[in-house]
Amino acid sequence: MTYATTDDVQARMTRTLTEDELSVCNALLADAAVLIDTFAACASDEAKQLVSCRMVIRALGDGTGGAAPVGATQGSMSALGYSQSWTISGGATGELYLSKLEKSILGMGTTGNAVGSYSPVQELAKGWDFL
Repeated sequence: MTYATTDDVQARMTRTLTEDELSVCNALLADAAVLIDTFAACASDEAKQLVSCRMVIRALGDGTGGAAPVGATQGSMSALGYSQSWTISGGATGELYLSKLEKSILGMGTTGNAVGSYSPVQELAKGWDFL
């Protein structure tokens, strides 16, 4: 089961997918659906379609052979020293992952790893007059 089609992905890309990429795209869409259902099974179909397309486009790349990988948030490049350095925001190039924005689109929120606590003593102390 997938939430998007290769046509949905193609409509959002600035280039035409090759035949090989179309078959890979189908497999990635199925993988994306599993990842989305693992984290946000109750999200709307529209959100699942959009996030599926974004994940697959990021994994396929833009095909331009550009200097920075798709999904890079930071990068540096040198010339004669032949040095490159990139920071990928949530995974690796070619990997399916959910970005912070995509988690928000799916309704997962962006609170991160919040830590909370509960004190049962506070419930017992309700109504007590400490004066």
